[in-house]
Amino acid sequence: MNNSINGISHSILPNSVNEKSAISPGKAQADFADMLKSAIDNVNNSQVASDKKTELLAKGQIDDLHDVMITAQKASITLETSVQIQRKVIDAYNEIMRMQV
Repeated sequence: MNNSINGISHSILPNSVNEKSAISPGKAQADFADMLKSAIDNVNNSQVASDKKTELLAKGQIDDLHDVMITAQKASITLETSVQIQRKVIDAYNEIMRMQV
């Protein structure tokens, strides 16, 4: 199990984090902001793709209903996952703020 976790961290985290080198707070904030923006862009792109396919289906330019429904479901799952992650992050933040120092 530990090997799989290390493998995941090596594939997700930048090399500077994997090597446990000193990273400035500004760089860490910029990396986090970039990662968050990328994730939000991915959610938005899936929603836009779903909207486009739905519109094309309504206009009669697409005949494949299955493809439209699969794209819509992917967009729905992506959005729901991002909302759940947001809730967990807020809960964790609130829990940290309640800790006594």
